[in-house]
Amino acid sequence: MSIFNKVTKTFQWGQHTVTMETGEIARQSTGAVLLDMDGTVVLATVVAKTEGKPGQDFFPLTVDYLEKSYAAGKIPGSFFKREGRPSEFETLTSRLIDRPIRPLFPEGFFNEVHVVIHTVSLNPEVDADIAAMIAVSAALSVSGVPFNGPIGAARVGYVNGEYVLNPGQTARKDSIMDLVVAGTESAVLMVESEAQQLSEEIMLGAVVFGHEQGAIAINAIHELVRDAGKPVWDWKPAAKDEALVAKVDALAKDKLVAAYQIRNKQARTQACRAAYAEVMAALKADGAAFDSVAVEGLLFEIEAKIVRSQILAGEPRIDGRDTRTVRAIEIRNGVLPRTHGSALFTRGETQALVIATLGTERDAQRIDALSGDFEDRFMLHYNMPPFATGETGRVGTPKRREIGHGRLAKRALVAVLPTKEEFPYTMRVVSEITESNGSSSMASVCGGCLSLMDAGVPLKAHVAGIAMGLIKEDNRFAVLTDILGDEDHLGDMDFKVAGTTNGITALQMDIKIQGITKEIM
Repeated sequence: MSIFNKVTKTFQWGQHTVTMETGEIARQSTGAVLLDMDGTVVLATVVAKTEGKPGQDFFPLTVDYLEKSYAAGKIPGSFFKREGRPSEFETLTSRLIDRPIRPLFPEGFFNEVHVVIHTVSLNPEVDADIAAMIAVSAALSVSGVPFNGPIGAARVGYVNGEYVLNPGQTARKDSIMDLVVAGTESAVLMVESEAQQLSEEIMLGAVVFGHEQGAIAINAIHELVRDAGKPVWDWKPAAKDEALVAKVDALAKDKLVAAYQIRNKQARTQACRAAYAEVMAALKADGAAFDSVAVEGLLFEIEAKIVRSQILAGEPRIDGRDTRTVRAIEIRNGVLPRTHGSALFTRGETQALVIATLGTERDAQRIDALSGDFEDRFMLHYNMPPFATGETGRVGTPKRREIGHGRLAKRALVAVLPTKEEFPYTMRVVSEITESNGSSSMASVCGGCLSLMDAGVPLKAHVAGIAMGLIKEDNRFAVLTDILGDEDHLGDMDFKVAGTTNGITALQMDIKIQGITKEIM
């Protein structure tokens, strides 16, 4: 008799056979699933603490996607002959998995959760990132951790006028779209895409197609949970102190309403901080004990209600604009005398100094990927120092957010670059964010296009990008053009789109709520 209580679920997904196993490997984790998708094998594990830290007011979720060289029959090429720090692809995949699962944990759940995914076998024609997303969804679902999933995910290609499910490396060479979509049975939560100047109809069709195909994986996960799922945790959010809620509302509401009439970001931030300080001082003067972290959470909720209700009522936005107006734009080209190409792009309180540098073929980036080695002749690096938001902080190696924003801007520009035969140079674009109040990645797209033209690169078309937002309450909704940082923070969707006059080149969508319909998209 086996010491393992292994449960296996196999299903057919398009051209691939997928097998999920649980109960044999990593049994001391809260939940673990080994997923085999036609030779690409990933192990997804979830460990969740049973209690949150006292006084913590955020959800500490960490996702680490790790590729092992042995998965492709390789020995690492480094001096130490072992895997080092995460590659750019590993970082981007960690973000890709984090984004759709984060909004599905219940509000008020502040227990630490660590998701680790190992790619332990790789078929170059089957992408490990999609396999990893399905495996994580399954591991969370069988773990019993409070999670409003499962999610499904799919990669969508577009070849000869038809959508293709989970195309491999070879098929993607003929595809004019590379789109990843993730969501629950009822709602899309995340989209990441690059395309060759395609229409809105084709892009939206790909999102709908991918979401429908993801439902096949969701059904299989439900069956796995039925046979192997652990009991769901008996977790309830902490009860609200209604007396404190009423007191904070009475003390803060008028002050915060006044603060949000201030159009300048820094002055508005100072007014909000002053309101917070006055509320804390008034509560201390009352003499009753209170949790300052809980009070800050209540103040944030009041801010969100003020901003959202004003927008839905048709009142001006935080900076005085209506929902369709883009902030004032100023552009200066050739700003740096000794660089190959440069541009200063300013949109409202968001500003990017973008520099283009040309090199020879020898300057191309050599990438030792698990699926095979290749050279990249176009690089785009995004840097956002703390002074861009008027803050102090550490400066050093790029963080996950910077790597993700750089990749999005790169996706937007790749479609208009000249071929190697037309322009045999390596191109590097660096976007230095010098001010930030919303959509700095799209400012990097605009500045990147300008700096490449300043450097004499014969682009096929001009590219621009913008961030859209959404505020939704019941059946009322407002779509916001060119969102501010606060609107991103307080809203329900962050939708970044870049393209030319001919069509879309990049799309990124993160949705924080359920119930975004096809019509809204």
